[in-house]
Amino acid sequence: MSRAKLGQHFLIDDAIAHRIADAVDIRPGELIVEIGPGSGSLTRHLVPMAVGAGAKIVLVELDELWATELSIRYNYIDGVSVMQRDARDLDIAEMLTDNECDRYKAVGNLPYYAGTPIVRRFLEAGKPPDSMVVMLQREVALDMVAQPGQMGLLSLAVQIYASGDLLFNVEPTAFRPRPKVRSSVVRLTPHAAPLVGAETLAAMFEVARACFRGKRKQLHNAMSNGLRLSVDESKELGREAGIDTSRRPATLSVDEWVSLAQAWMKVSGSRDGK
Repeated sequence: MSRAKLGQHFLIDDAIAHRIADAVDIRPGELIVEIGPGSGSLTRHLVPMAVGAGAKIVLVELDELWATELSIRYNYIDGVSVMQRDARDLDIAEMLTDNECDRYKAVGNLPYYAGTPIVRRFLEAGKPPDSMVVMLQREVALDMVAQPGQMGLLSLAVQIYASGDLLFNVEPTAFRPRPKVRSSVVRLTPHAAPLVGAETLAAMFEVARACFRGKRKQLHNAMSNGLRLSVDESKELGREAGIDTSRRPATLSVDEWVSLAQAWMKVSGSRDGK
């Protein structure tokens, strides 16, 4: 299968590559992890920036041929290493140990087909990065950084772990082969700790998935259908959480989803106890 079919479009605009590298804000002593360097258009900027700042850089590349080419090109430079790995299941703790680092920053032009699982892998890891600067399909990027009114399940999945900023947009002409969609670069900055504990997280996504199945419905109707509650029970659940259930699911903030999940845990717990 061609790289284009896999969502792999290589950046050829040098000015865009420089903007992405510059946004990483490389500091002395840091470890920089480039995800999916491919032909190295971004790497050409990151390596001299990292070396010049006294930082280390690891190039994580899945494709064996590209990984070999990158090794030939960069392994002679002190502080630069190449790992042939799938970033979706990278052992981050092992990588940090191998590089004698406790902290790192991640950056990459992510393939469209794997962008979301890669971002979630890094954010949900026991050792998340200090920041991620990544290029994604624009719709995905916008969903990750969406504010209440436009939020979806992906917004929640990301913002539980990190705050996000849209840095700039990138047109299809910046790539080869040229994609049919536009791209955006975002910066994700992980919170000191996830906003939701493991038990509440499971309940929150149970409620959120149920509600977003009827995302155009009012909350009490969406919860009634998705959680098998009566409309009155759904309204009571909203009152318990301090939320007006005439609202639409996309308007809720992360904190409001947490409150709704906590209310649902009480209700579902009492039902299980009957």
